[in-house]
Amino acid sequence: MPDIHIHREHHLGFQEARKVGVSWAEKAEKKFDMDCSYEEGDTQDTLYFSRAGVKGTLLVDAHQFEMKAALGFLFGAFKERIEAEIGEQLDALLNAPPPRCAHGTGNPKETGQGRQRQHHGPPRARQGCGPQSLK
Repeated sequence: MPDIHIHREHHLGFQEARKVGVSWAEKAEKKFDMDCSYEEGDTQDTLYFSRAGVKGTLLVDAHQFEMKAALGFLFGAFKERIEAEIGEQLDALLNAPPPRCAHGTGNPKETGQGRQRQHHGPPRARQGCGPQSLK
């Protein structure tokens, strides 16, 4: 199976990186019809994503993003294109201004850090922003 590996360093800090990870998950659900599950940790979050022919993870911490994905046979023919598009999307999110949040402070107690958040199915309107909006 062809693999995709994308690594990006950043200087956002953990809370802002978490927001980028959640934003990428929302875009993946909408644009690529992915099923995503976001697991918050104390020093690293893990986004699990999958759909027919694609399965992978995005590791998010205070200094880097690391995406690994396995492609099935049919998607393998488009590996370079898929890898380039995902890389461009992640780069765009990293270069975008930090998301503004009117709800919550990003405080670990407030976001339920260490608990698993899951969101399956089509995207839906969110009340807040960041991991707490994946409830």
